[in-house]
Amino acid sequence: MPRRGRFDKNSPIPDARYNSLTVSKFVNKLMERGKKGTAERIMYLTIEELERRAKRPGIEVFEQAMRNATPVIEVKPRRVGGATYQVPVEIKGDRRESLAMRWLIGAARKRGGKSMVDRLAAELMDASNNHGTTIKRREDTHKMAEANRAFSHYRY
Repeated sequence: MPRRGRFDKNSPIPDARYNSLTVSKFVNKLMERGKKGTAERIMYLTIEELERRAKRPGIEVFEQAMRNATPVIEVKPRRVGGATYQVPVEIKGDRRESLAMRWLIGAARKRGGKSMVDRLAAELMDASNNHGTTIKRREDTHKMAEANRAFSHYRY
């Protein structure tokens, strides 16, 4: 962050097929070693696989999974008088979306399966049905914030 003035955030261009900013951001998070074409191919095949599995538009399943995986509150460490407290704070919009994407992709990479398309499709299906590793992680984050609610008066 600059000390003076404001800076403009660079938002990616919406993707070509679905005209969705969320899909474009997801592709950028999915990308490894600058291989955007590969990441796009994985994403589009995943959405097609979601359509086959869910028998409804794959982009709807993806958006539902993103909504279900998005956290609302998290804890941040705050040092007060030599002690460190885990203080619950509300998450702003961009970070919410970013965390959900990161958690979904991380869980898909750790998941067993044949290809990244299958693993990502399975994780997105689980998330859209409120199951799976990503949802558990969101619930754990919310539980930790609820448990440390007593320290909310230390909020910055």
